[in-house]
Amino acid sequence: MFLQLTLGGLSQGAIYALVALSLTVVYRSTTVVNFGHGDFVMAGAFISYVLVVIAGVAFLPAAVLAVLAMFVLGVLFSRGLIRRVRGGPHIGLALMCIAAGYVLRGIARMVWGREVLPMPRVFDIEPIFIGNLVITGDAVFIIGTVLVLLLTLFGLLAFTDLGKMVQAVYQSPRGARLIGLNVELFDDFSWGVGAALGAIGGILIAPVSLLHPDLGASFLIKGFAAMTLGGFGAPFGAVLGGLILGVAEQYAGAYIDTSLIEITAYLVIVLVLFLRPQGLFGRKAVVKV
Repeated sequence: MFLQLTLGGLSQGAIYALVALSLTVVYRSTTVVNFGHGDFVMAGAFISYVLVVIAGVAFLPAAVLAVLAMFVLGVLFSRGLIRRVRGGPHIGLALMCIAAGYVLRGIARMVWGREVLPMPRVFDIEPIFIGNLVITGDAVFIIGTVLVLLLTLFGLLAFTDLGKMVQAVYQSPRGARLIGLNVELFDDFSWGVGAALGAIGGILIAPVSLLHPDLGASFLIKGFAAMTLGGFGAPFGAVLGGLILGVAEQYAGAYIDTSLIEITAYLVIVLVLFLRPQGLFGRKAVVKV
């Protein structure tokens, strides 16, 4: 039972890790927490649903189209809305993100109301049996996809000039401008990547969950809790925080009370802010100009 719970927690935690990482990508380059990000995750899931169920597109092409659509939406959101309030109070940025999320949620409610929609099964992978441990096709696909994405992203951040530019913009936007970086264009790209990664999280959860317009709210809390646990601006911390949160939910639900599954993320946020506000891997950025 312990191993089965751990596997289930890692599978769920991989989704949280992806959502937390997509939040971190935006925060690391713009210092803005997108409090409407959960609805971007929901939008990605619904776009894939429309393409697969209504348009009859195969799952993988539909997923690619949904990710591209959300990337474009993220760029347009940054360029059309975030830029206009960028110089104002930080609370204005937060409210703009929340408003954008509610717009996406409102559009979904206009079309589907509060209907709960099932996504067709797409993971045709036979389960693997190792003793009493059952490794389902869902877990293999989700964990494998997230692992490939994370390795690719961390490789880009650690070993390419793009990673150096991300670090430069994060530490000092003014200094980044002085060395010739187009910070505004870089911010737009970061919002697009963040929206695309969030969409991938929604697309992965769609076939193993029921879709509804309020789906994103819970994933925003989970992603934010994972990001808080790992440390703001720390990509590795966001991933580890998501995995820890997913496993903690499974253990709490199995060994204590199932009602704890729904509030584990809130408890994590409270405990981290009380005991270690900077998170596991967070630290103050050193500004070098």
